[in-house]
Amino acid sequence: MTLHRPLEPETMTAAAMNIWDVYWGLRVEQCPCDVHFVEWLEELGLTGKRVYHFGTGGHHYVGIRCAEPELDCTVLGITASPKEYDAFVKLATGNPTITKTYSAYFGDIYTSNAKLLPRFDIVTLFHACEFRTEANDAYGALTDREVIDLFTGQTDAGGYLLFYTGSFAYATAEPIIADWAKTAAVEEVASFKTLRVFRKTG
Repeated sequence: MTLHRPLEPETMTAAAMNIWDVYWGLRVEQCPCDVHFVEWLEELGLTGKRVYHFGTGGHHYVGIRCAEPELDCTVLGITASPKEYDAFVKLATGNPTITKTYSAYFGDIYTSNAKLLPRFDIVTLFHACEFRTEANDAYGALTDREVIDLFTGQTDAGGYLLFYTGSFAYATAEPIIADWAKTAAVEEVASFKTLRVFRKTG
């Protein structure tokens, strides 16, 4: 029997992953969108929801707060920052009960595959257009519109998709969001502080 050696990481692809070098640390003030999101959940009394969170931050505020009994939401978060992921490993190691409701993974949201994703009640796309560059093109990554469409498809009817108007890339994201809103089965509902909120209608 011939044994096959696993591919070495450097031989698997000619292009390296486009990582996020900026580290949003322990000061949640750096991410007002995350604070406003939790406040929005509280304002609407939304509990027990399945959340997908784009951009965890090193503080992992959304995952930690949503684990509290008052919200009781499950959160799957993605980060392309190695340091932010390391912070999650330390969080989970020191407080393993957090992993009952919160998991974060390291990856490029632009290589997302619906077959690997569960269904969600709420999707946060706060960092749309912040991270996508020509570097992602080198490995066939999705576009921002394709990511929005993919996660719209993963959101159950009656669920929510949220965007952050305070993003440094919001001017780029805004026309993409507008075009998506015209064609997707969504309706814009009341905004909340820095957040634009859409509800999936079908």
